[in-house]
Amino acid sequence: MAEQASETAIRSELQDLVLESTEFGEFLNGFVNVAARELSEHTGRTIYSAVTLLRPKHAGTVASSSEEAQNMDEIQYGFDDGPCLRAARGHTTVLVQDFEAEHRFGNYTKAVIAHGIRSALGVPIIVEGAVDAGLDLYCREPGVFDPATIAEAEKFAVQASRSLRLAVRISALEELSNHLSAAMENRTTIDLAVGIIMGQNRCSQETAVNILKAASSARNIKLHAVAAAVVASVGETEPATHFQA
Repeated sequence: MAEQASETAIRSELQDLVLESTEFGEFLNGFVNVAARELSEHTGRTIYSAVTLLRPKHAGTVASSSEEAQNMDEIQYGFDDGPCLRAARGHTTVLVQDFEAEHRFGNYTKAVIAHGIRSALGVPIIVEGAVDAGLDLYCREPGVFDPATIAEAEKFAVQASRSLRLAVRISALEELSNHLSAAMENRTTIDLAVGIIMGQNRCSQETAVNILKAASSARNIKLHAVAAAVVASVGETEPATHFQA
């Protein structure tokens, strides 16, 4: 019963993180701190935690529970290899019992040892679609990640997957909303610039649009930037659209 209550409390805490975080990075930071706390309590050792999120058209997103975890993940990205990246890409748990006896990661291993880290565990987190995620756990002592600890980490990853999926979806919707807002603002500026050109040159809307496009092409400047310059040239500031996402 106590174990079930603990699992319910963790799920609730992660769900609250999704609802209360004002941005995606804030959720990830809270997420790794919960992971570090839970696994440290389970092992009786200090566990450093980080998470890697790999999304199409995005740089890898990394959040770390500590400076030590951040350093380890920066090393992973520098070598483009390591337990967390392999776990995320291969959707399988990757264990390093002792880096001093490890031969799978080449020079990455030496770099990790130089920072005093002896063991690590990469656990995949199932998100959705083309998104890959991995939870990375580090310790300064070897042999910390025994079968019971690995099972605990994998169970945490399963618990966390739903909250992470929701956070990814919300982040994607926010990005879409921002893109739509920017598109509407750009459209408003362009329409105003077209009107200014029509008035100044006594030409049709089509001709005014072609003038804007020709200036954009000749100067190798985006159409919106040319339109903004036209608006500014008559002493106007860029108009604010009333569109709200």
